[in-house]
Amino acid sequence: MEPLAGRLALLAADPPTTGLFCDFDGTLAPIVDDPEAARPCPGVAEVLAGLSRRWAVVAVVSGRPAAFLAEHLADAGPAVHLVGLYGLQWIEDGVVRVAPEAEPWIGVVSKLVERARDEAPAGVLVEAKGVSLVLHWRTAPGQGPWCRDAGSRWAASSGLVAQPGRMSVELRPPIAADKGTAVERLARGCRVVGFAGDDTGDLAAFDALDRLAGAGTVQVVKVAVVDTESPSALIERADVVLAGPEAMVDGLRTLLASGPGADPGVGATAG
Repeated sequence: MEPLAGRLALLAADPPTTGLFCDFDGTLAPIVDDPEAARPCPGVAEVLAGLSRRWAVVAVVSGRPAAFLAEHLADAGPAVHLVGLYGLQWIEDGVVRVAPEAEPWIGVVSKLVERARDEAPAGVLVEAKGVSLVLHWRTAPGQGPWCRDAGSRWAASSGLVAQPGRMSVELRPPIAADKGTAVERLARGCRVVGFAGDDTGDLAAFDALDRLAGAGTVQVVKVAVVDTESPSALIERADVVLAGPEAMVDGLRTLLASGPGADPGVGATAG
């Protein structure tokens, strides 16, 4: 295993004062055609569990529903924070909590899900998330224009906000909650904060790291986990660029085997 170098080494220098934050899809799990079929790379839960025993904060901050994260990262243990729907959901004491300001939008989203499933062209997947919905056209590449247009129209008529993603558009409540606000909340007191993501929605977390760094008391590490679909804005702003989820997980294993008090054998092999 290669030793940590450059900015990544900051994340292992003083684990008790460091927060580690990761997106899920495209970062800890490969991108797949059907969102329901997504699974974390082998060994992800175990390495997150190991990190959570030594690092100040370890969290997965995702656009996925919190219940999905809890199901597929169950072995990570309760010390790993699971934040879903861009900060609108989280797991607390084993229970999914929903931001109170998001609850009035559940009915709006439910009605729009029904409409989307009635009107969506063949191959377009409608993902219902409770307080948001996503139109996916990965299985119908030619339907991107329809999805973008429908997302724009439905956002205007419903009051929801359209957010672009990887061959998708998500309709979310107009609430001041995103991956950045979630990171800032959980990272309070940390002296070093790292975030890894792969898509446009992760730019809000990069913004949060910039704000933390601007205060002058926190060092930050912005990691872009990339493939051929990665947005250029994410890559341009990253301190570190890794080639896909497998490389990200290898990096986490290296972190686990590094730093003060580490057992070099822990996390050193893929699993």
